[in-house]
Amino acid sequence: MRQENSTINKLETFFSPKSVAVIGASKKIGKAGNVIFSNFAQNKRRGIFKGEIYPVNPNEDSVLGFKCYSSIKYIPDDLESIVIVVPAAIVKDVMKDAVEKGVEVAIIITAGFSEIGNHEYEEKIVEIARKGGIRILGPNCIGVFDSYTGVDTLFLPETKILKTGDVMVATPRPMPGHMAMISQSGAFGAAALDYLTGQQIGISKFVSFGNKCDVDESEIIQLLYNDQKTNVILLYAESINEGRRFMEISRQVTKEKPIVALKSGQTEAGARAASSHTGALSGSDQIYDAAFLQTGVIRARNMREFFNMGKALVFQPPTSGRNIAILTDAGGPGVMAADECEIRGLRIKKLSNDTLSKFEDLKKKKILPEFSTNLNPVDLTGSATSKMFEYGLRLLLDEPNTDGIIVIGIHHLPAIEEDFVDLIGNIMLEYRKPIIGCDIGETEMAIYIRSRFEKFGIPAYPSPEEASQAMVALVNYGLYLKNIGCLEEYLKRFDEKIKLNLKKV
Repeated sequence: MRQENSTINKLETFFSPKSVAVIGASKKIGKAGNVIFSNFAQNKRRGIFKGEIYPVNPNEDSVLGFKCYSSIKYIPDDLESIVIVVPAAIVKDVMKDAVEKGVEVAIIITAGFSEIGNHEYEEKIVEIARKGGIRILGPNCIGVFDSYTGVDTLFLPETKILKTGDVMVATPRPMPGHMAMISQSGAFGAAALDYLTGQQIGISKFVSFGNKCDVDESEIIQLLYNDQKTNVILLYAESINEGRRFMEISRQVTKEKPIVALKSGQTEAGARAASSHTGALSGSDQIYDAAFLQTGVIRARNMREFFNMGKALVFQPPTSGRNIAILTDAGGPGVMAADECEIRGLRIKKLSNDTLSKFEDLKKKKILPEFSTNLNPVDLTGSATSKMFEYGLRLLLDEPNTDGIIVIGIHHLPAIEEDFVDLIGNIMLEYRKPIIGCDIGETEMAIYIRSRFEKFGIPAYPSPEEASQAMVALVNYGLYLKNIGCLEEYLKRFDEKIKLNLKKV
């Protein structure tokens, strides 16, 4: 289901245009047009954005050192993309100029269309665009961010100056990565970028489509299916257009790339809020549940789970069974993880007699504490050392009835050193079973341990419940791939990607 080249190329122009004009570019600090044009200008000076940029504003002679044009009609060169950040009443005339200029794509940041009941005016904009062959993102959106090409139409400044004069990071841009995000809500999308940056999770592309008067989630998912830098797709939606087409596309995409969906508007109040926010008609939540289940789309229940699942699917392979083993140096967190796993449909089974016998041998040899428990969860107790994690993990990975491992390494214990993560990371390379890490805490050492896990490609979380939820995504996606006969092929591709990434560690 690869898109036709003409469609791919057209949509790709949103992310890598050879030329772009910001209509409404401004010198005034704090104006949306100033922020957006500054994004392009800075990325061009850094050598990230390779295209030509043009500010358009009849009231300015220049913006940030670039000659300003009163209309796109007077730009002497060809123009592929426009970003519109002017009052809604002017947008129709801008689109007519864009058709005359031969523009290919338009990102309409401006609000004031169907989300406030102005449906007829929005339809006129679409009609003009279709006659000229222009594709539209928006209106009422924040547009596009591409970490690789430098396209950044977010009108939210990266830093803000406090009344004290201090400068603080406000809306950071994530580092390059292999997870893409599509968001119907611009505000949630911007907050998500902040969250992902703070979690040191990179992204490939971010798309906000607002009212989606033209380009919708299905087309963007198709584009990301063809994008070599995207391995996992996150979708936040308040409604989904053309449900049957969405299902057809998702069913094909999930054979090769996982999709995690956070669908809001589940309740009557939420649906009402979605309608006033983007003009969305949410529809029955049970229908969405069924559609996601049939097409292999993994549904997240809340924001944190949304990102946790995405991170797990970027870092670790899916698994073909529900049997999970837990290795911990703290009993309580192990119990919490076991509860969450079983509540979510995973199984924490007693280990095989052969594996139990091997654990008992390690106790007799005093390699493991005599009072450690090994029924699953395996609790190394407060006497745990880094080497104990190595021995315990290897036995669990060799256990034939174990499909994945959750490792809870509480760093507070006196004999635990940071190298326990290195030992786990090196063992992981010998196996195909997924490993999820966990260390509880929000101070320096906990953050360091979790980041160390992730340098080895092991997603790590600050709570046992979150670690378990991440494993749920790997299990559910793996079972779906297994049921449709695509798991082995997916794992082969994943192995190649992970080997390439680990060479960089």
